[in-house]
Amino acid sequence: MRRKQLLFATFDDDRLDEGFVYAVELARTLDKDLRVLLVSEKKLSEKLDDLMAAVAFAEDSDPNSAREMVRGGIMDAEAPLLKKLTNNLNKARMSGVGVEVFTAAAKITQAVNDFIKQNPGVDMVLLGPTVTDAGSVSARELKKLVTSVSKPVVTMARHAYGD
Repeated sequence: MRRKQLLFATFDDDRLDEGFVYAVELARTLDKDLRVLLVSEKKLSEKLDDLMAAVAFAEDSDPNSAREMVRGGIMDAEAPLLKKLTNNLNKARMSGVGVEVFTAAAKITQAVNDFIKQNPGVDMVLLGPTVTDAGSVSARELKKLVTSVSKPVVTMARHAYGD
């Protein structure tokens, strides 16, 4: 029989590791595998716009500069995120938690719902602090998510430090 899964949903921005240690510890304590869903709400059209800017630059001036722009700017922007993610995954595996990472390019509500439909082994959803912090998700969207998911949804908040 396959182990139950804890879904940790977070945005794929530079703060993706916030809450990750807690998610790993919770999965270990509950004896569950961890599924990490990195949600990108940046539209595909925006990413295409970035690439098209490089193409236009290549057509108007130097193609070598455009290649460097793509390599150095657009593609390398993901390198720090990948390094953080790799470090976190290694720590999770060393602590004995089975972990897999998935990505989605959609609104957080739709991404979580789609993931749960495709993965019936998920029995709890943990929303990272980047999802619930500073109005990233409106109260209306959060309510929609909680009521549309047939699993318990737990939200994480960033600790507010005193003055």
